[in-house]
Amino acid sequence: MKPFRSPWFGPALIFVLALLPAWVRAAEPGFPTVVRIENGLLAGLRSTDGGVMSFKGIPFAAPPVGDLRWKEPQRAPDWAGVRPADAFGPSPMQPMPRPFGVYTQEFLIPAQPVSEDCLYLNVWTGAKAPSERRPVIVWIYGGGFGTGGSNVPIYDGEALAARGVVFVSINYRVGVFGFFAHPELTKESPNKASGHYALMDQLAALQWVKRNIAIFGGDPDNVTVAGQSAGAMSISALAGSPLARGLFRRVIAESGSLLVREGAFRTVDRAAAEQSGLAMMNAAGAKSLAELRARPAEAILEALRGRFFPVVDGYVLPESVPDLYADGPPLEIDLLTGWNADETRGAAPVSAAAYREQLRSRFGADALAVLRQYPAENEVDAGVSQRAFSRDETFGVAGFKWAMLQARAGRRAYVYSFERKPPARGDYVRYGAFHTAEVPYALGTLSFLQNRPLEAIDRTLSNQMMAYWVNFARTGDPNGPDLPVWNKFATNIGGSLTLSETVTYGPTPNFEGLLLLLRLLDPSPTR
Repeated sequence: MKPFRSPWFGPALIFVLALLPAWVRAAEPGFPTVVRIENGLLAGLRSTDGGVMSFKGIPFAAPPVGDLRWKEPQRAPDWAGVRPADAFGPSPMQPMPRPFGVYTQEFLIPAQPVSEDCLYLNVWTGAKAPSERRPVIVWIYGGGFGTGGSNVPIYDGEALAARGVVFVSINYRVGVFGFFAHPELTKESPNKASGHYALMDQLAALQWVKRNIAIFGGDPDNVTVAGQSAGAMSISALAGSPLARGLFRRVIAESGSLLVREGAFRTVDRAAAEQSGLAMMNAAGAKSLAELRARPAEAILEALRGRFFPVVDGYVLPESVPDLYADGPPLEIDLLTGWNADETRGAAPVSAAAYREQLRSRFGADALAVLRQYPAENEVDAGVSQRAFSRDETFGVAGFKWAMLQARAGRRAYVYSFERKPPARGDYVRYGAFHTAEVPYALGTLSFLQNRPLEAIDRTLSNQMMAYWVNFARTGDPNGPDLPVWNKFATNIGGSLTLSETVTYGPTPNFEGLLLLLRLLDPSPTR
């Protein structure tokens, strides 16, 4: 991207601006604030009500294109003049976003811009001066490690910034651009590792936050990393990586982690990832990395297809995530985590007899214990149980294990169960409290939802969740005035905050079922 030179900013004015403090406030609402970060001057935009400034499309690393494809993120180039920060940067390279299932456009990136040149982040702040040192929330998106971007409407940061945090959303490379491993890539790497580019992007963004966020009124020593689905899974990997030390103090992990050894989502061994990379390159008819790097990004996306997950590369992840947590959580952090009542892997239920047979085939003698927690005495029970089992196996046990490890180590963990079924029409009603449903409540972005007949209770719940999330980011404790008490998770009963039409605290739903799944899916000392 070429440096921006506005006709309004001549050399004389640039010289004057360079002499000003890093924080330069507009004289009247609507006039962009100009700040100096490590790479140059940025001009942001003030919100309609004048309370929040946004700075979008800030490069935190060099474009990972050409020879930098499949390399660790490099320092972003400096620019001359004042760079406008009034629009999101391009989303990462990925298939064309199209609505599917319950996911209408507000849950997806826009169709354009999408580019391999994608390493940009966005900042929202309501601070008036850098001396405020507001808590910082850094948002990492989901998307199954193959899709997603920070320019998703429901990830807008204005509402939380208005409540007192500095909100940052980041991009990272996804799919083949973020996780491709290959023996040649490992050989050329200074760290003798490959397949870790997405996590390195996330680390680079967090390092940028550490160096620059005070300019926006944020506290670089009070950073909370928050994310959902693959974002939460990424955070569990970051919290186990030695490279993340000192970059954040707290974690909000919504619907996901990589902590369960035989869970639905796991890290991949580097040798296996490299062999997969070799097979993909051969299938694409390429003879060298140089040839692959010379191909257009669109051709790479078409030719190197597959499912990608974080790689145990020996550098970012010295071991699998469960192994990194074998002696307890590696970092001394506070944890807020949970899952949704109706999030599943999407497979249609089978008959009661077929379900019982599936369990016997998979768990052998333990199938009876599973059936006691997820019964199939009739077709109705079997359908309900299969959805509950899918939820707990895919998302519940991942957060449950993390909370158990935190509690055993004497560290703070707060667990929620999101059970509010967002109001819906037509076919959307059947999805209930679906995967990702909690995000617009937690981030205060309900106004972006399409064709949802929201009720007063939805706005009340959103206000409560925002308050919990901001309180947690500020102190590590989500509790505050006029909020139902949220107690810490305990190893004997669990303990979860139910987020629904009413907000109440009580035993974790299906605590015994989650304990059983943890024993079956995580055969390790950490259970």
